[in-house]
Amino acid sequence: MRLTLHIWRQRSSRERGRFETYRLDEASPDMSFLEMLDVLNEQLTERGEDPVAFEHDCREGICGSCGLMINGKAHGPEKGTATCQLHMRKFRDGDAIRIEPWRAKAFPVLKDLVVDRTPFDKIIQAGGFISVNTGSAPEANLVPVPRNTAERAMDAAECIGCGACVAQCPNGAAQLFTAAKVSHLALLPQGQPERWQRVQKMVEEMESYFGSCTNFAECEAACPKEISIEFIARMNRDFLKSQFRGS
Repeated sequence: MRLTLHIWRQRSSRERGRFETYRLDEASPDMSFLEMLDVLNEQLTERGEDPVAFEHDCREGICGSCGLMINGKAHGPEKGTATCQLHMRKFRDGDAIRIEPWRAKAFPVLKDLVVDRTPFDKIIQAGGFISVNTGSAPEANLVPVPRNTAERAMDAAECIGCGACVAQCPNGAAQLFTAAKVSHLALLPQGQPERWQRVQKMVEEMESYFGSCTNFAECEAACPKEISIEFIARMNRDFLKSQFRGS
């Protein structure tokens, strides 16, 4: 495959960035998107040029570090797929591909395609801890959890914290991420002791960094784990209830 790549290059957060154009003539349809960038970087290194910086780790759609804007879409054209699992067969020979970092005020660019997602860590930290007994694992049947509840909790826990929801949202909101993290504990018995103060603290921390949700639902469409915006409604209900229950 022959490709024309328009890639955002930015040396640091203190410098202005720009798009640079590269030609790649050796891409295979069987490559993942990140493997294609690896090939490009090998060529740039051989020419003595600075390789394109991008994040990756597991390359299995688990860690959430690989997020990119590809032709204006978070993670690219394939629904329910992280960038690392996107394959070049989704593109055509001769295509021009525009590759950018997440575009959100809360995620400043560190270098090229790498952004700082520290605000997500701050939201998680605000959630605090859960009161569980330490020591040996308890008998599984001691705390019965209805199957539907367990499945909903697992649906929320699928969030990999990639930031696609923020990048795709016109308002740069993080409600889907926060709602997933709040809900997977709020649904389970182990998360009940700190349920109300947890949602208060996490929502307040979220609002200090991100924009407001106005129900565009772009976050759900871009999420590689297809997490439902129903969790946002659940989080909002818990947050309102927490105002009357106190901490």
